Amino acid sequence: MLLHIPEVLSKEDVREMRRLLDAADWTDGRATVGEQGAKVKQNRQMPADHPVAKQIAEHIQQVLKRHPLFISAALPLRTLEPLFNRYEGGEHYGFHVDGAIMRQQGSSQPLRSDVSTTLFLCEPEEYEGGELEVVDTYGTHEVKLPAGDMIVYASTSLHRVMPVTRGVRVCAFFWTQSMIRQDWQRHMMFELDQTIQRLRATLGDNAETTTLTGHYHNLLRLWADT
Repeated sequence: MLLHIPEVLSKEDVREMRRLLDAADWTDGRATVGEQGAKVKQNRQMPADHPVAKQIAEHIQQVLKRHPLFISAALPLRTLEPLFNRYEGGEHYGFHVDGAIMRQQGSSQPLRSDVSTTLFLCEPEEYEGGELEVVDTYGTHEVKLPAGDMIVYASTSLHRVMPVTRGVRVCAFFWTQSMIRQDWQRHMMFELDQTIQRLRATLGDNAETTTLTGHYHNLLRLWADT
């Protein structure tokens, strides 16, 4: 599943985040990947323990906790704190698949990466190139979204960031361990949930929506790994 979620952050939020991020120090992004990833990664990242990164990550996490579309799509069990990357002057990240097991800095608890998310913090016209290219069973998809919008996709997907040839591309990114491991099952649950919500909005609560809601929760009970 590849899902575009618009207006996760307000334009005012994005402007304040960019003000803080643009004034902060960045480090070589290769420091946070293994040997294979370092061969194809050329960008900069904000250190996870930087006060600016911690402040902005906390705000994003609070937004996500009450965002119904993200919750419906990801069915999050645990989500790592957002990290921040910056591309300019031809920087890029070649084709790769995100690591299967990750850990929050300072924690020994493992997290299985089921869902990958990129939250855009700059407008498309601010830079050239920099498209997020995601390859899945339905083909190749290029993603370049307005500031404040985010893209959610399966962490099993092969993907890359194209070279930024003009301007600066700044994004937040993070991973989620879902209650449901399989992408096709999450997709089915998402479509069922969204259908129920649309039916309730047009028809109200009735026997049919109650039955569908029951099926939703029974499938969640069957498939959820908590």
